[in-house]
This record gives sequence, structure tokens and C-alpha cells, in this order.
Amino acid sequence: MKPTLQLKLTQQLKLTPQLQQSIRLLQLSTLELNQEIERIVQENPLLELRDDWSSSEANNSSESVESPRSVDSESASIEGSESEADIVSEENFEPDSEWLQENSSAHNTFENDDWEALQVPDKPLSLRGHLNFQVSLSSISEYERKIIGLLIDSLNDDGYLLQDLGELVDLLPAELGIDLQDLESALMHLQQYDPPGVGARDLKECLVLQLQALPGEVTYRAQAIKVVQEYLGILASHDFAQVKKLLGCDDLTLKAIQKLITNLNPKPGIQFNFQSERYIIPDITVVKRNGVWLANLNMSAIPRLNINHLYANILKQEHHSARGLISQLNEAKWLIKNVQQRSSTILKVAGVIVERQQQFFEHGEVAMRPLVLREIAETLNLHESTVSRVTTQKYMYTPRGIFELKYFFGSHVSTDSGGACSATAIRALIKQLIQEENSKKPLSDNKISTILEQQGIVVARRTIAKYRESLQIPAANLRKSI
Repeated sequence: MKPTLQLKLTQQLKLTPQLQQSIRLLQLSTLELNQEIERIVQENPLLELRDDWSSSEANNSSESVESPRSVDSESASIEGSESEADIVSEENFEPDSEWLQENSSAHNTFENDDWEALQVPDKPLSLRGHLNFQVSLSSISEYERKIIGLLIDSLNDDGYLLQDLGELVDLLPAELGIDLQDLESALMHLQQYDPPGVGARDLKECLVLQLQALPGEVTYRAQAIKVVQEYLGILASHDFAQVKKLLGCDDLTLKAIQKLITNLNPKPGIQFNFQSERYIIPDITVVKRNGVWLANLNMSAIPRLNINHLYANILKQEHHSARGLISQLNEAKWLIKNVQQRSSTILKVAGVIVERQQQFFEHGEVAMRPLVLREIAETLNLHESTVSRVTTQKYMYTPRGIFELKYFFGSHVSTDSGGACSATAIRALIKQLIQEENSKKPLSDNKISTILEQQGIVVARRTIAKYRESLQIPAANLRKSI
């Protein structure tokens, strides 16, 4: 075959590093964004992160949205700024003095005397620490303390001993000489410690231990112990007639016994499970002005990036000998623009959401209207994937609470009038109906479906059951009271 040369034209879509960075920043939460920027600032000496501004400054400089078109000019200016003219090359480097002045800040210095010693709070006491402290105060032998310590290490976070004692004996080295009787004796000691119910092997034993720890003069204590030991399953199924027949008591007595049992703690160790709080920084705040709800950027959540004044002057004065800083200056410019672009996109999407959900802010969940990603994407001429990134892990502070932007989206159910009702609104209606029901005659799923149908909302019984379960509301027979 004779070799030949061919000319072929093809089109390929390639993501530049700057565009990749823009997409990555867009999908980060506010906390993750701040962590990422802190990392980049440490690596790039041209960048400086300002933290010397107050919340009052943020409130005064916050931007509001009356409609999605009110930020089009801002978006255009940011998108248009990503041009070749903004990229600094080593061959034709000309310091942009005006840009540097607008985006640089004075280099701050700190004196060591200005820093105060950090006060580290004491670590909360764990369940094991709490129990081991009680063991150390007990008048028992060292041998018994070691066995009880072994059982304490075998407890789960709820305070239960789920491992069988026989299996535990088999796992222990034979040279320790610990038999089943030793473990049972140690377990009896452990179950006398605080919190009551610790060391139980199942729920029944846990509740019985707590009831036994109550003073003997507590009314109906003995009857409650009998109910837990013998009739707990019947009581859990709300078959109160059967429990009354077995106990030979009236409604008032059974109600007092039930109250005594329900006040017990099924997870005695949970109070010692301290987990670090997950803080949420809202990206958007919603306020009402002139009768209209508007979305504002939370400026206190946006990192304030500037070009470092010291290194900017080096580039201005000695750019021929500081070529290594030119690429870092470009990266700094791109990062600042990408952060601005991220804020602008979040503001635009939030503006449309608030515009569509005006009734929610007035009347709550029952007034939520159906909304899908495609509707926002078509309004703002964005891709659905972009809207999905914007609404994930981005939060809105409203007078009704803090919500993730995704919360305002939901499927719809058709109504008799030809309209649509949001699934969120239907859940709110179901919750409201159940809260207002007669506890002695709770509403069944069929009855709730009939009530909604009378209001023009046609929802099948199985859909009602699905929404009810998503709200963690038990079935009608389990909601029935005495």
C-alpha cells in the first residue's frame, strides 16, 4: 500500500485548567471552598486572604436579586473577563497597575505579643471513662476490676453488651483463668453502675434494669416490670385491650404504666456519644422588601481574595528577574474570577428559586409549588448539571429556617382542577392532618387519601403510605392511644 498524506479537520471539546477549577469550585460547599482557598493561598504567594472585615460591612455590601435578569450584567462582565488579554505572558509582561491597586491590600504584620493563648476545652467524658471511674471507686478486688473492664470494652455506643458471654469466654486466653461464672458476676456489678440500664443484653433487660433502679415506692413499678418482661410486644403493637385483660387493670392504670415505661431510656449510653457538630454556613439569605421576597448573597461566607501587595510590587519593579511569579499571578487572577463567577451563579439560581417559591415563604410547606432543575436551567440558559452542582450543599437562610437549595425542588401530583401540587406540600398536609387527628381514632392511609381527594388532590393510598413513612410517622394502629 502506497503511503499518502491526508488533511482532516476535527472538533474536540477540551476543558482548560481554569474551567476545570471553575467547575470544581462550583460544586464545593462553603466550608469546603474556604478550605480549598486556604490551601491555594498557602501555595501561591501572590494571593492574600483578607479577614479584617466586619459583618456590618458584609451586610452593607450584600447583593440582592429581584429577578434572575438583575444579575445578567454582572454575569456578563465576569464571563467576559476571562479573555486572552487577562493572561500574562513572560514575553510581553506589562504590570496592570490599576487592576493590582483594586485587588491588592497592604501587607499586614503581626506581633507575637498580640496573640493570646488558645484555651482548649476539656474532652467530654466517654461512656467507658464514666464507667471506669466508677469501677475505680468500687470496693472490689483487682481481679474483678479487670474482668469488669473487659466487659466495659465490649459495650457498644448505646451501652449494650451484644456479645454472648459464652462466646466471650472462648475468645479469652485460657491462662487468664476466667470462666463464665466470673463474667456473669462481673456483669451483675456492671449493671449496677450509672447510667441505669448499662450492660443490658437486649431492650427488655435494659428497661427492667432501669425500672428496678427506681425507688420501691414508685407507683405501678412492679406492674411495669411485669409488662416489660412478659407483654412488651403486645404493648408495642398498641393492643391495649389485650394488655388490660392480662393485667386485670383499667384504662387509667394502663395509661400510668405506659407512661412509666415510655419515660425510660432505651439507649442509656447515647448521652455520652459526643460528636463534633456540623456547622452550616448559608450562601443565601432571604428577606422581604416592599412585599416581595428577595435573595441576597451572604457576603460573610464569600472568601475575600486579593493580590499580595508585596509580591505585586516585585513584579512591577523587577519583572525580568521574577518570571517565576508570573504564572502564579495568572493563577491568582483566575481564582479570584472563578470565586466571583461561583457567587454570581449561586445568586442567579437562588433568585429564580425565591421568585418561584414566593408562597412558600409566606405560608410554609403547604404552599410549596412543584419545581424541577430543567425549569431553572431554561430560565437562566444554563445546563441542568450546572444547576444541580449549584443546589448541592448550598444553603439558604430564611425566616422559616435554613434549607439546602435542593429542598425547593420536588415532583408534582396532578389535581382535579388541572393544576399540580408539590410532593413537599402533600407531605406537609399529611403531617398536619395526623397532628390534628383524634389519637383514639387515628386516620388510616385510605382516610387521608379521601380527605385530600375532597380538597382536589388525587393521591393513591400507597403514595400516602410512602410519604407517611418518609416522615417517620407510624401506621394508624401504632398511633392509637388508650
